[in-house]
Amino acid sequence: MAPIGRPRIFDMEGVLEAAMRLFWEQGYEATSMAQLLEATGLSSASLYGAFGSKQGLFERAMEHYIAGPGSVNDVIDDEALSPREAVAQMLHRSIDMQTDTSHPRGCLVALSGTVRAPGDRDAAVRRAAAARRAVDRARIRACVVRGVAAGELAGETDVDGITTMIHSFLLGVSTQVCDGTPARELHASADALLAAWRIQGQAA
Repeated sequence: MAPIGRPRIFDMEGVLEAAMRLFWEQGYEATSMAQLLEATGLSSASLYGAFGSKQGLFERAMEHYIAGPGSVNDVIDDEALSPREAVAQMLHRSIDMQTDTSHPRGCLVALSGTVRAPGDRDAAVRRAAAARRAVDRARIRACVVRGVAAGELAGETDVDGITTMIHSFLLGVSTQVCDGTPARELHASADALLAAWRIQGQAA
């Protein structure tokens, strides 16, 4: 009796890595199916069979990014670090990652799936990228709240304002990197941002 279905004969990690790099370099809208097929080495049937659509491949590629290069931001959840140190390490590690020339520069989550194309065809992709950014914002906010509880930040600190400042800086690094801003300047900017945390703590 013939076996039901056919086993997957491609390297899933390799496919996701190739798709991730392409989406990262070009963004979702600018990346064509022809380019994805060439980069991954998949046939159209294999790609649709494994991922369902370009959108499905993008979402899996974004998960691959978050578990790989994007995992530098996970330090924000490390409660063994002081809240300020967790923010500091997140910012500096992200700058190091985003300026690393061994892969596309910037942040895939910040750069991909953000521009609204005509019609609603890519709305789900924009929602997926926005949802991931919302997760990162919530993690930063939790760290700021922890900073207030630890006495690093004044009790009357505008938690949402500080959260927005940190998250906006983190997202903005991608634009700065794409414009050629040197890593040393970005690290200096992160230190300047962190000085505001120190001032708040001293005022407590």
